[in-house]
Order: sequence, then structure tokens, then C-alpha cells
Amino acid sequence: MNSPKKVFITGASSGIGEQLAYAYAKRGACVGLAARRAELLKIISDKCSDLGGKPIPYQLDVQDPEACKSTAEDFIRNAGGIDIAIANAGIGGDDGLFSGSSDQINAILNTNILGVTNSLIPFIPVMKNQKSGAVVCISSVAGFLPLPYHGGYSSAKTAIRMIFDSWRPTLQKYNIKTVTICPGFVDTPIVKGSARKFPMKSAEDAAESFVRVIQKGTFTFIYPWPYRLLVWLVKLMPIRIYNWMIKKMFSKPIT
Repeated sequence: MNSPKKVFITGASSGIGEQLAYAYAKRGACVGLAARRAELLKIISDKCSDLGGKPIPYQLDVQDPEACKSTAEDFIRNAGGIDIAIANAGIGGDDGLFSGSSDQINAILNTNILGVTNSLIPFIPVMKNQKSGAVVCISSVAGFLPLPYHGGYSSAKTAIRMIFDSWRPTLQKYNIKTVTICPGFVDTPIVKGSARKFPMKSAEDAAESFVRVIQKGTFTFIYPWPYRLLVWLVKLMPIRIYNWMIKKMFSKPIT
């Protein structure tokens, strides 16, 4: 019988991260739950225990590299190792393009790019030594589709996908899977405003699909499948037509 997995998840207090925690808890995993909101972590931790998992909660800001490093070390020590590290923490929002300040876009870039590297790199030396493991980033279909007012978000999701594509050949030598998951609109708190008019899958269904994809070690997974067709069509579309269409769909920031 395989031993229970040791899984660490950032952004575990809501949405996809929360549902991934439940999915792994149902499978008996030891689950590291990292998020900024301690009160929500307590609720989610209790539910993971009820589902049969062993939760270890951490209040964590992924923009703090030293805190991420010490948290990873603590989880490895208390869980007895690491099998899967999932960088799910992220924020949305518009660029604040006409605000005169770069604060909004910088917060998005820092959380959605540096938060990924801060969260995952502390686990990689252990995976290298044991010659097994998986690192996972939750990117987005927005990384393939430039969205008006949301250049920070789209570019960050492109960046982490490229980082993973660059890491993959090196980490494969040590039997470490690098999995990039690119959801379309999934019913989570990050999807707001006009974006909620799009058809959405539940976060629970998405998490179950992602668990299977991580197990397989799929390189890049776009979910749900209609978005794969959309990405392909956009690649073929003249940029003027795309710009006209996307301006009609997103006439205002998603807030």
C-alpha cells in the first residue's frame, strides 16, 4: 500500500486551493494549508480532518521569501517529507492604469510571480535528493489571452507558465514533475463582475480534475476543454479582430 501523500498548498483558504485541500484530505493525505486568513484556515483544517486528512495550517504571506522558506522546512519536518507542492495563491484586479501609481499592478505581479517562486523553490532540494515529487503552479487561460485592464494578471500567469517550461527539462532528470494548470473561469471568489457571465465549472469539480492531472504529471493542462479550442482560435486570429472582440467583451475592468 502506498503511504499517504504529503501535499503543501498555498492559497488554501478559498476557491481552488480550498477544494484541492479537501480532495487530498479525502485521499488521506497530510496537507499543508497556507494562506493569510487564519480564521478561514481553522475552518478548512477542521473539515480536512473530518474528511480523513492530516492538516497542518500555516498563516503565510507568499510575498515573504523567508517566511515561505521556514514554512516549507517546518512542513517537511512535521509531515515527514514532501510529495507535492502546489503554488495556488494569487490575486486578481485591474492594473490601475490611469491611477498614476504602480501599486496595484505591482501587488499583482509580486504575488502571482514571486509568490510562486517563493513557495516552491524551498521544496525542490528535498525533491531532488529523494528523486521524486511534483511542483505545481496554478496559472490561467488569461496567460494565453491578453485581457484589457488586466495586463499584470495576464502577464504574471504567462510568466509562471514560462518558468515551469524552463524548469521542466532540468527537474525531469530528478523525476520531479512540473505541472502547469491553466483554468478558465472556475466558480471562485477571484472571478468577479462581468466575468461571472461566462459558463463556469465548480471549484470542487476542477480540483478533482487537477488531482488526476498532477498524478499523471501532465505538462500544461487547460481546463475545462472548451478553453483549449478558444486558445487555439485566438492564436489563429488576426490581432485587430482579437482586439475588437476583447474590447467588446471587457469594456470595463473586472472588479
